[in-house]
Amino acid sequence: MLKWAIIFLIIALVAALLGFGGLAGAATNIAYVLFIVFLVLAVIAFVRGRA
Repeated sequence: MLKWAIIFLIIALVAALLGFGGLAGAATNIAYVLFIVFLVLAVIAFVRGRA
């Protein structure tokens, strides 16, 4: 998950530098969602590992 979030973040940065605002916004939103999913799964794995 984190790998894909970083990839979409890089895509968003490159698209923003090239002037593709719509694509950059979409890629940023996808990266944000993937990062949140990663955090939730990491917390669940941490909690289950301690139990």
